[in-house]
Amino acid sequence: VAGGGGDAAMTALKAMVAAGTYPTASQMLGYTVLDYAQAGVMGDLTETAKKEGWDKSVPAALQKFSVYDGKWVAAPVNVHSVNWLWINKAVMDKIGGTQPKTFDELIALLDKAKAAGVIPLALGGQNWQEATMFDSIVLSTGGPEFYKKAFNDLDEESLKSDTMKKSFDNLATIIKYVDPNFSGRDWNLATAMVIKGDALVQVMGDWAKGEFVAAKKTPDTDFLCYRFPGTDGSVVYNSDMFGMFNVPDDRKAAQVALATATLSKSFQSAFNVVKGSVPARTDVPDTDFDACGKKGIADLKAANEGGTLFGSLAQGYGAPPAIANAYKDVVSKFVHGQIKTSDEAVKQLVQAIDDAR
Repeated sequence: VAGGGGDAAMTALKAMVAAGTYPTASQMLGYTVLDYAQAGVMGDLTETAKKEGWDKSVPAALQKFSVYDGKWVAAPVNVHSVNWLWINKAVMDKIGGTQPKTFDELIALLDKAKAAGVIPLALGGQNWQEATMFDSIVLSTGGPEFYKKAFNDLDEESLKSDTMKKSFDNLATIIKYVDPNFSGRDWNLATAMVIKGDALVQVMGDWAKGEFVAAKKTPDTDFLCYRFPGTDGSVVYNSDMFGMFNVPDDRKAAQVALATATLSKSFQSAFNVVKGSVPARTDVPDTDFDACGKKGIADLKAANEGGTLFGSLAQGYGAPPAIANAYKDVVSKFVHGQIKTSDEAVKQLVQAIDDAR
């Protein structure tokens, strides 16, 4: 199904399920898996999961979405994290830039790129891209506890706080560094701008690294991967999963084969090396991964152990789809000037999330 963000695929899936023609498996994100499980249309992979020891190797944060009512209903493919900067190293060297450790340092770096005649920030003006970047800005502005309270617990005091207002102020600051043609651009085209050296930096999930890999680029030689300034030590994640539907017996063997293959260590390594993400099991060696992949695996392990692994609101892991969609809508209206001030953005965010509940 065409469309890079996957929204069109989920619309097609909904129509299939409504018509009773379930696919054997479908790629989907956390809350969508739970919605279909709640509707009673998912299959049961528990026997396979027990045999393969998934409960010991898959992080608890992922099991919250792949297990429903004690039954395994989905096989996680990977863990993506969204709080990354992707930087063209040649451009960085040319402007004499160094790794930005704070939001202010990031803005200073973007100013250097602008002065050198390079597009500072590559962004696609689609609501999910804008909200994905805002996830990182909120974590950077408010810190781990604030992010969790606002975007995972949906705590109203946090959502309407001065910290959230400051986050929108920071979004207004950074958005000034995009080029005039950003509206509607697909994410991979924004990545291509950084790969080619037309732009310095992209704030995007680590699926962007897959584009660098496909273009035969190497970390630390051709491009740099840093955590978004102010978010080191935390991982804002999403995970692609194969949700398994309740299909007739003649299709179950294929379903089990797909689930077993998906969570095998060899596949988890081979696939994620190419995709840019990291394995959905914590016992896969990082041997075949490049420098960015090794960092991603180490960061995930530390965040999983330290309680700083947070679901991305923009990516379907922070809150149910209706709330995520309301969030993306408000952020996008702010970016495109339909909401004029940070005060108004905060007010509309609280209202939209309230309505979506």
